Amino acid sequence: MQHRISEFLVGLIFGSGLILSGMTDPGKVIGFLDVFGAWDPSLALVMGGAIAVGFFAFAVAKKRTSNFLGGALHLPSSHQIDKPLVIGAVLFGMGWGLAGFCPGPGIVSLAAGQPKAAVFIGFMLAGMFIFEIIQRRSVS
Repeated sequence: MQHRISEFLVGLIFGSGLILSGMTDPGKVIGFLDVFGAWDPSLALVMGGAIAVGFFAFAVAKKRTSNFLGGALHLPSSHQIDKPLVIGAVLFGMGWGLAGFCPGPGIVSLAAGQPKAAVFIGFMLAGMFIFEIIQRRSVS
């Protein structure tokens, strides 16, 4: 039960941060991505803050074998940039640029009742489903 409460609180803090930073506003996100038009650089501060937190969090995590609640800690071991990674990054970037959402803000926006978010989440889930089908066929 303690894990579920911790997960809920972390999710609540994360979702609140997404709302406060403007990441759940597709117009603001698209304005940030429009570097040759009406560029809105304010989300660069959000990105810089996320990179700084991630940098220090991974530095601490690399020295640990369990998470702060005692569970197993699984960090990626591969540093290879391969074709699936590049294709996934391109598709992620295209979806982000077209919709103005990435998964976290999309879920928060869906919970807030934004119809655009429902369309985005539907296509995101469809993409995940298609990926699973392709992965299963390539393994067998």
